[in-house]
Amino acid sequence: MEDSAIVELFWSRNSQAISELQNKYGGVCQSVAARLLGSVEDGQECLNDALHRVWNTIPPQRPRSLRAYLGKIVRNLAIDRWRERSAQRRDGEVASLTAELEDCLPAAPSAEAVAQGNETAAAIDRWLGTLSKEDRVLFVRRYWYGDRVDELAKRRGVSPNNLAQRLFRLRSGLKRALEQEGVIVCANRV
Repeated sequence: MEDSAIVELFWSRNSQAISELQNKYGGVCQSVAARLLGSVEDGQECLNDALHRVWNTIPPQRPRSLRAYLGKIVRNLAIDRWRERSAQRRDGEVASLTAELEDCLPAAPSAEAVAQGNETAAAIDRWLGTLSKEDRVLFVRRYWYGDRVDELAKRRGVSPNNLAQRLFRLRSGLKRALEQEGVIVCANRV
């Protein structure tokens, strides 16, 4: 079923909208959440919570991309769940992803940093636009979808060390691009 038809089902408050949305995008969204949380069960719970949230937000929302809308909700719920869990213990893929990106993203948000959040996002979008398709997909698969380095390396037929070096170069390039645009980033750690 087309996304526009699913959105119309939500607008008419037809409960079939939820099953259509789950059939179309549930697998990929659950996979992202499970990868971030390290648990298939937690991934399913995030998907269920996200479907409930979509039901409660459409209407009034009318997303242009239903996949992106659901994906963002699932990812945010997974990160929130990870934060709750990590208040008790520090582990999981999100901690690794966060640590890898620390040196090339702005410091912890202050009031000024929050105000500049949209500018930073736009700068990252511009930087992504300068990359080859392969590098852009690699960066997004690692830092948005949370794919593991060994999984990405296997898919690309390279060693994990080779891929880790490539990701390091991409993060360094992002850091340089953000600094050139005047975005304050964390200092390198020794």
